[in-house]
Amino acid sequence: MELTTLCYIEKDDKYLMLHRVSKKNDVNKDKWIGVGGHFESGESPEDCLLREVKEETGLTLTSYRFRGILTFNFNDNESEYICLYTADGFEGELRECDEGTLEWVPKDEIDKMVREAAKILDLEALLDRKPKALSGGQRQRVAMGRAIVRNPKVFLMDEPLSNLDAKLRGQMRIEISKLHQRLGTTIIYVTHDQTEAMTLGTRIVVMSAGVVQQVDTPQVLYDTPCNLFVAGFIGSPQMNFVDATCVVEGNRVFLQAGAAKIELPETKAKKLIDGGYNGKTVVLGIRPEDIYDDPAVIEASPNTVIEATIRVYEMLGAEVFLHFDYEGSTMTARVNPRTTTRTGDTVKFALDAQKIHVFDKETELTITN
Repeated sequence: MELTTLCYIEKDDKYLMLHRVSKKNDVNKDKWIGVGGHFESGESPEDCLLREVKEETGLTLTSYRFRGILTFNFNDNESEYICLYTADGFEGELRECDEGTLEWVPKDEIDKMVREAAKILDLEALLDRKPKALSGGQRQRVAMGRAIVRNPKVFLMDEPLSNLDAKLRGQMRIEISKLHQRLGTTIIYVTHDQTEAMTLGTRIVVMSAGVVQQVDTPQVLYDTPCNLFVAGFIGSPQMNFVDATCVVEGNRVFLQAGAAKIELPETKAKKLIDGGYNGKTVVLGIRPEDIYDDPAVIEASPNTVIEATIRVYEMLGAEVFLHFDYEGSTMTARVNPRTTTRTGDTVKFALDAQKIHVFDKETELTITN
């Protein structure tokens, strides 16, 4: 199977339609594809992925809804794709589709598969309830269970955890990951939650306004985002951004941001020199965990120090978030919980120069990766 990479989508009154796609990056059966993006970014698999697969492959695509599960069958007589959406109601019956007809599965097999799915989804105590007695989150888990028992070749999951509370979302992420490992089935998982994409995906497709921004593994997306959107979308808290002026002094390059003059490492400096950015405004990006308030780090990195007043102090147990304003931008530092810094304090921070990202102000593309 191949991953169809979306390139450009135009939205009309009814559909999001792709203008061009390219098929690349073979997807093995054990792959998990996460499709991430903000709300209405064009990442819905029903609206985008499958319609364009039909255009590119020439296969006749038929679809039908069966008890809340949207099923797509291609005319190669081998492929069956289950697209999972929020569905109402619960039914303990299982049917198989065979050449367009519905046939009953033996009752004992139905019972076994339903109870296995119910155990995975923590629904064992709810099997006797009627649809009206289920909450929205429970109905959503039921919809997922109805896809699981059909044992499809590919799962297309569109926000399957959106109606669950925080605790159950975390639990379900683990259960879905276990399910993926056990079934070895390709999963295309659409989400606006970057935490779900990072923890579940083996590859992530990041989309914005119907355009694929970057396709890669979670770690590569986190370490080397290709543009400002991906850098801000991946990571929680998100990457900090502040405008700075590029200053070239011989073979050395500095980013002037307010009173701070931050020196870049040689490899990053060369790209700015070669790109002709001297005197131009660029965007400096730095992740919260790469900002330090440790005096030893500050003393060892005098050329990357900034000074700011703390606006908000957040204690999260294993870590502390320090929020501050710098040159018109709100920034966050993730520091050791033993820090003595509190709200209202004016403190110095050292940036890890090796982890600084620099973006073109106009194109928003990454310069230094």
